[in-house]
Amino acid sequence: MKYGPLGRSGLMVSRLCLGGNSWGAKGRRGWGAFDVEESRPFFRKALDLGINFFDTADAYNAGRSEEIIGETLMKLVPRDDLVISTKTGLKMGDEPNKIGLGRKHLMSAVDAQLKRLRTDYIDVYQVHRLDPHTPLEEVMYSLDQLVRSGKVRYIGGSTMPAFKFAQMLMLADWKGYARPVCMQNLYNLIQREEEPEMNRLCHEQGVGLIPYSPLARGFLAANRMREGGGATERSKNDQVVKPGTYRDCDWRIAEQLRKIAAARGATPAQIAFAWLLSKPYMAAPIMGATSLDQLESAAKAADITLTSEEITALEKPYEPRVSPAT
Repeated sequence: MKYGPLGRSGLMVSRLCLGGNSWGAKGRRGWGAFDVEESRPFFRKALDLGINFFDTADAYNAGRSEEIIGETLMKLVPRDDLVISTKTGLKMGDEPNKIGLGRKHLMSAVDAQLKRLRTDYIDVYQVHRLDPHTPLEEVMYSLDQLVRSGKVRYIGGSTMPAFKFAQMLMLADWKGYARPVCMQNLYNLIQREEEPEMNRLCHEQGVGLIPYSPLARGFLAANRMREGGGATERSKNDQVVKPGTYRDCDWRIAEQLRKIAAARGATPAQIAFAWLLSKPYMAAPIMGATSLDQLESAAKAADITLTSEEITALEKPYEPRVSPAT
């Protein structure tokens, strides 16, 4: 496994991050749902492969994902060998202060997360979503206080407009607050709408990208069928993806993935990961794995260097979903 800094920071992370949306999802969906015993082998395998970066959130399965990390991963290796990333901001209860980024919620949320994770500190604490009520000044001040308290080492953001993230960076620089070092956004070969603004902003500002859904809900494994379904349990049961979800240009990209993968003796998923890792602003795509074989296969992508011709072939069929602003 290769390692690199998370943005313009001294925190070294594996070039792939293992995501925790599946941990604690048992009973909530029909694929990739693991509880304690099912999760433990994945953590062991990830550590054996050299992965030190693990991402979760308080909203993942109502906190159960964080609990499983505390019950399993935290017991496998010394705490300092792990980089634990988590998020907050989504609804965690019916009470009015169990959602959003107000100081009251942030301060109570981080304490609850530390307890679930069974740790004294969080390496990377991210704003899961902005809320319309809390001023950014309050958000940034509160996050800075968490860093100064020692409960959090670094901060970051997740899906939001690029201009809002620019404001967060500006406030941090202006006020001397802790500065975001990473952005967790939706980015992959068929969803590249973040390139003109958010990705460019992050590149210029030294913020590392840790995108989620690097395989577009499994589509970039190139094993789905146009009429619906495919070779995996997820492709058969994912209720979000229906026939017609993907565009003609997306299917052309999948075909390019298959061609390049066949020529290299690799898998389409490995090539999709390698494409992400070719970007200069990329820190670590966040992968989800529903089998140990998928985890081991994805780890090999860090050793694949695509040629400029291969990158062009993969990118050429793409068509933006949203017209650029004029």
